[in-house]
Amino acid sequence: MGVVSTTIELSTRGDAQVVDITEQVRAGIAESGLSDGIGCVFVPGATGAVTTIEYEPGCVADLQALFDRLAPPSRDYEHERRWGDGNGHSHLRAALLGPSLAFPFNDRAPSLGTWQQIVFVDFDNRPRSRKIVLQLVGD
Repeated sequence: MGVVSTTIELSTRGDAQVVDITEQVRAGIAESGLSDGIGCVFVPGATGAVTTIEYEPGCVADLQALFDRLAPPSRDYEHERRWGDGNGHSHLRAALLGPSLAFPFNDRAPSLGTWQQIVFVDFDNRPRSRKIVLQLVGD
């Protein structure tokens, strides 16, 4: 059993931008030398998250609209009173979705459904350089 870690680097614009990282995950698995196992993508930071979704414009827009309803940027947040950075909603959104995703991989590929992609969502209120950890455990 082996463990392989790598990093996916992104430049994002923020504001709930949804980025399909499936191909970077596929490449990481293919380059790992591992055939079968469990993978995990993890976002260091408090305003980014990962999930799976059908990555198509309608579904992406619906996901963004969902977070606008749950934690709109226009509300008054205690975080902003303390820090004044305007991203209280960003932290709440990321906490709801979560910073990590575990998935199986077989035959050097993630075991995803036909219409399922792995996505990173940048909830911050400004452009960012992001590093996402991809860690693989397997044979």
